[in-house]
This record gives sequence, structure tokens and C-alpha cells, in this order.
Amino acid sequence: SGIKGLLASYGLPEFIAYGTILGEVVAPIFIVLGILTRPSALLVAFTMIVAWLMVGLDKTFLLDKTGAWAIESIVYFFVSALAIALLGAGKFSVVKSENWR
Repeated sequence: SGIKGLLASYGLPEFIAYGTILGEVVAPIFIVLGILTRPSALLVAFTMIVAWLMVGLDKTFLLDKTGAWAIESIVYFFVSALAIALLGAGKFSVVKSENWR
């Protein structure tokens, strides 16, 4: 409900909140298991771009209370997702079929 309220405050439809579940819960589980790794990583990267645009755009050039970059975690997850999208699942995937990696 919190995400739905945030989306409504930006004038976006509330059903987009279900995309948040895919991008922040389902896709990372798929990445850990090595199932559809590249598309899942791209979904996480897209989710981080949307998070930056909605929450962190005004904090892009600011520091937080501890002196770290205010959007450091968003950038960290975005770059990590891009790296995984480029590298793929590798040999530690739970599925053996290349089509599902």
C-alpha cells in the first residue's frame, strides 16, 4: 500500500506497484537461482532507474547523514544488475538448460 500511495502521488496508476514486486522480490530470487538471469538482471536495473527517478533524482548530488553519496545504494544495485546481465548465470545455475539461464 505504501508503494501504491507513492505512485498515486506522482499521478501514476497503482497497478504499477505489482511491477515493484517483480523487480525487487521475484527477479533477485531468479538471479540467485540462475533462472532467466539476464532478463531478471535487466528488470532489476530498470527498477533501480525508476527508483532513482521517483525518489533519488533530487538527491543525485547530495551526501547523506554519514557522508556517503545519497543514492549510493541505488547506483550500487544498478551497476551490479548490469554486470550480472552482461555476465549471465555461469556454471552455478540450478537449471542445466542454456535456454533458461
